[in-house]
Amino acid sequence: MKLLLFLLVVFIALTAIVSGSLMINDPDGSTLDLSVNLLSNTPFKNFLVPGIILTGLAGGMNLLAVFYNLQRNKKKCYNWAMAGGFLLCGWILLQMFLINVTHWLHFIYMGTGILVILIAYQLNGKWAV
Repeated sequence: MKLLLFLLVVFIALTAIVSGSLMINDPDGSTLDLSVNLLSNTPFKNFLVPGIILTGLAGGMNLLAVFYNLQRNKKKCYNWAMAGGFLLCGWILLQMFLINVTHWLHFIYMGTGILVILIAYQLNGKWAV
């Protein structure tokens, strides 16, 4: 379970940082094949701010979980992993609500976030109810 949690947080951190960086470098979304029209019901005109949020929060928080895992600081690792999982789930829910579109990746990342929360919670010495 520890290895699975580590691999999931590494996956989330890397994909959030890479895709967020691509959104920052190319705010019109063309690199990721995203249309700016997706943002018509949001407060954003392009993908710059969502890219900053994705990179900084989702990527950064999960990167901290990876860092604490590598330092063998299990208490902080599990707490940061849970926080990163909750943030990822919130990000996906907010994204689906704001753009009013669902994509298969939303379900993959939502499931990954839930799995991270449950595994980190259990490894933290608590039993998932």
